[in-house]
Amino acid sequence: MRIGVVLPEITESYLKLARQIGCTDIVTTLRGPAGGEPVWGFRDLLIQRQRIEEAGLTWSVIESLPMPDCIKLGLDGRDEAIERYIASVRNIGAAGIPIMCYNWMAVLPWLRTSYTTRVRGDALATSYKHALMERAPLTWAGQVQEEQLWSALAYFLQAVVPVAQEAGVRLAIHPDDPPVSPIAGIGRILTHPDAFQRVIDLVPSPSSGITFCQGCFAEMGADIPATIERFGRQDRMFFAHFRNVRGTARDFSEAFHDDGDTDMFAAMQAYYRIGFQGPMRPDHVPALEGEPNDRPGYSLWGRFYAIGYMRGLMEAVEKTGY
Repeated sequence: MRIGVVLPEITESYLKLARQIGCTDIVTTLRGPAGGEPVWGFRDLLIQRQRIEEAGLTWSVIESLPMPDCIKLGLDGRDEAIERYIASVRNIGAAGIPIMCYNWMAVLPWLRTSYTTRVRGDALATSYKHALMERAPLTWAGQVQEEQLWSALAYFLQAVVPVAQEAGVRLAIHPDDPPVSPIAGIGRILTHPDAFQRVIDLVPSPSSGITFCQGCFAEMGADIPATIERFGRQDRMFFAHFRNVRGTARDFSEAFHDDGDTDMFAAMQAYYRIGFQGPMRPDHVPALEGEPNDRPGYSLWGRFYAIGYMRGLMEAVEKTGY
């Protein structure tokens, strides 16, 4: 198992910090102007990968390549957009980056109703209360049914998975966050563990799997160790977000990794039981006193605290068994 981290920037200073706290992997997107291009260029990807590797780390996950809503909704223009996406996937594979995390949240991405919920010691965390969103107006897309999203996802996977397999890239789909459907009229389909089995079965391939976002699965009410084993035994869990929450999908708050509802030691034992060898990064942490809450869920000190906790759990599991 390898610990990864998302850094505020890809700089020498941050890369050194990542190594100093015991990380081996970097999870990032293509930074700079090239990251806004319709097709990510091979050379741009290679230069960033080399910068990371020359600092003694591995760029193992892209999170994520932008995907226009016309693909997720199956609208006009999706074929051209998919061709551009495929071109990027080929370049990502050629540049030697093995995993790409993506999601199927159309129109409304990662969503919260508060970025300033007080948790332990008045640290600031993100939270979601569905009751506050129930009267939200429709978006430009109007009502979007779940089957429309499933149909569009199947179309996308049929086009992209064979290319990804040829290119040596593993596609790891992320749960809807929050896993509630609908929100503001927009259906969401990745809201239950069985939905991920459906994704895996749509286009069976060693290159089609999941990002196991532990917090999202906990919000779904899933048995976390059992679900880790379910997908890990199929070798379809490519990447993991280690995360803890309090509450359920319709009303939850992020928490410190050692202060939520999930038994994180039991979760770590499950990763060891399945022999998980992929990268795992801490996800969504509270902002601690003394640092700005300008990137809610991604404060640097909170992530460093989480990584120390993760390393402690890993040592405990290794020494006591699983």
